[in-house]
Amino acid sequence: MARFLIKRIFSAVLTLFAVSVLTFLMFFALPRDPVTGMCPKNCNPERLERVREELGLRDPLITQYAGYMKGIFTGRDLGSAQGGKCEAPCLGWSYVNNEAVLDTITRVLPVTLSIVIPAAILWLLLGVGLGMVSALRRGTWLDRAAIGFSLTGASLQLYFVGAVLLLVFVYNLRLLPVPSYTPFLDSPVKWASGLVLSWVALAFLFSAIYARLSRAQMLETLSEDFVRTARAKGLAKPKVYGRHALRAAITPVVTIAGLDVGAALGGTVITETTFGLQGLGRAAVEAVRAGDLPTIMATVLISAVFVVIANVLVDLLYAAIDPRVRLG
Repeated sequence: MARFLIKRIFSAVLTLFAVSVLTFLMFFALPRDPVTGMCPKNCNPERLERVREELGLRDPLITQYAGYMKGIFTGRDLGSAQGGKCEAPCLGWSYVNNEAVLDTITRVLPVTLSIVIPAAILWLLLGVGLGMVSALRRGTWLDRAAIGFSLTGASLQLYFVGAVLLLVFVYNLRLLPVPSYTPFLDSPVKWASGLVLSWVALAFLFSAIYARLSRAQMLETLSEDFVRTARAKGLAKPKVYGRHALRAAITPVVTIAGLDVGAALGGTVITETTFGLQGLGRAAVEAVRAGDLPTIMATVLISAVFVVIANVLVDLLYAAIDPRVRLG
């Protein structure tokens, strides 16, 4: 198991290194000049040149990349034009927001985490549970209802479902406040009430996918020889279905769940826009519109970290579910 874990972590580190290099090169590929964004319109060429020197933009690319990566781990001095000393992890200075990029990320990331993690728990419980019940009650009204739910969820879009939820529960029935973010430690009740509609919208749409996948996998697994053998031995149904069939059927669900959660943590742009929440996704979009290159770089790197971590966790879950994976 230790060897398997080391291999996966090494692969993850290489992936993050490649993403960091490509992201850094993107900084120079974009047409917008960061210096002109930092300097007022009346800056003369001499002032622009001094700012470039202070930012180190005249240094070779490899030197600039090394300085950027060093800042993430040990911090660095950004100069007076970028707020001076930047403590680790230093992600640069946002010349649009006039603050350290880390401060921007620290402000918006809890919003995205508060949206995605509870929603993921809901859609996994609802989707997998509904799919399993549908497979075990194949042909009954429960199965037909689950199929109808899946088709409905797969046919709708988040911005439509979100708008309907807002119209019904916020503006017509007035059962919930307008979506907003309140830190959990400040008020758990306000935190939940301000985000519950986003959880419901995501859970409804994603659980439809998981219900269909879980049903198909469970039906396939129930027809396998080892399940029939377990039944023939007289094992109780909960043990057959829960310990044997479910464990074999859950592997594809783990794969999709890891990718979905990782991608969602990287930026729930549509969800945040629909419900008026300022998370990592909206911060990335606003950075692109404003040409805020340091913030773009940071959001891309953080999104990549989430996706890579999700993949590592999926691999570890594979190894726990099926020990044969460790030998690969």
